[in-house]
Amino acid sequence: MLKTNASRTPALARPTGKRSVGADHPISVVQANSLPALVQRELERMILDGDLAAGAKLTEASIAELLGVSRGPVREAFRALEGSGLVRFEKNRGVSVRQISVEEADQIYELRAVLDEFVGRRLAQTATPADILELRQKVEHMEKATSRNDVDTYLAANLDFHDRLVELANNPKLLSMYRRLVNELHLFRRTTLAQGGTLPISTREHREIVDRIAARQSAAAGRALFDHVMASRSRMHKTYDTPREAREPASARGGKRSR
Repeated sequence: MLKTNASRTPALARPTGKRSVGADHPISVVQANSLPALVQRELERMILDGDLAAGAKLTEASIAELLGVSRGPVREAFRALEGSGLVRFEKNRGVSVRQISVEEADQIYELRAVLDEFVGRRLAQTATPADILELRQKVEHMEKATSRNDVDTYLAANLDFHDRLVELANNPKLLSMYRRLVNELHLFRRTTLAQGGTLPISTREHREIVDRIAARQSAAAGRALFDHVMASRSRMHKTYDTPREAREPASARGGKRSR
């Protein structure tokens, strides 16, 4: 069911005067969002969190039952998720969570590197002191997650950091394209960031990016972002070019026996 906590909302008493409800109240949530948008948001969360795995088949009936809604909002949500790159419609096969090949991920990383270089150059020219402070705080959040080796928190903070960079570039078309690319890369990035020793390296690269932006070094900021994305691409290749047996921890291979 969608998480609106409606089942725990007490019966409304007879009003005695005007009274506002908080933004997180179930009524406010429903008023501020259409039902298809709420369904889309929940499905997006489930896909990005791995609850719905890459390649998983999705049907209107099963999702409607899972979320406790009718099939109409689910159908609209599927269309929106296709536009954001998270699901795929195939003739006679229905809807499934997208699977991205290593070759396609390679192309996406290259395109992202070019876009991010542009973003770095622009922000070195336009970012305000408040913007830079906000970015430094986001890096500090990532550093705290790194110190705990908290991959899930780090991944969310990492996505938030880069998304905010692109938002600050103030180009809606770029932001829409960028978000689609990030959605498509999400599962690859979770795997590569989970590699041992990767979080401190990635965190250091983020701090260097903000330092270049703060110093108004346009070319250097752009290059730092370009190199950061291409380094992620290299880590992706290191992961997926390595035989699976070499990537799995010993505990995961415990049940396997040589033949």
